[in-house]
Amino acid sequence: MVGPGPPFFSQFRPGDEQREESKISVSAPEQLQSTIEARIAEFDPEVELIALEQPAAERLRLYIDHPRGVDLALCERVTGELRDLLEAYALEVSSPGADRPLTKPEHFRRFLGRRVRVRTDDAIDGRRNFTGTLTAADDEAVCVDTDGSDVRIPLAEIRRSNLIPEFGGSL
Repeated sequence: MVGPGPPFFSQFRPGDEQREESKISVSAPEQLQSTIEARIAEFDPEVELIALEQPAAERLRLYIDHPRGVDLALCERVTGELRDLLEAYALEVSSPGADRPLTKPEHFRRFLGRRVRVRTDDAIDGRRNFTGTLTAADDEAVCVDTDGSDVRIPLAEIRRSNLIPEFGGSL
């Protein structure tokens, strides 16, 4: 049985074929992520930007987390704080959900012992997809136990990684 998805809020600005320059300039994803992280930290230091995706040229998807959880009200508040981005992007703000992205060394350390899926840019030992238990993590690499052997994956090679949801109990 599949339950409801994570809290999610989306706001679009339909119409405007030509968008004006926003207060946050349209720039490289890394620079945009740093700017958004700083803006969110000013607004609420406990809100963490887990991941920023750009699924289309004019769409941004933000995954946020908070020690007390993420609800629709928090997603709406974050969207409000980033309102000037709506001039250039359709903005989606969501909780990370059960299959939470792992994007920073501290995320991997926090979830040691959990099952993960890691996809790499280049092949490591002939593979680009790894599913197993996260056994180690530092600022340079993570280790995933796949089929009884640890595979060391440099963080710089990781294209995408996420937790594999663990659903306890029977349905």
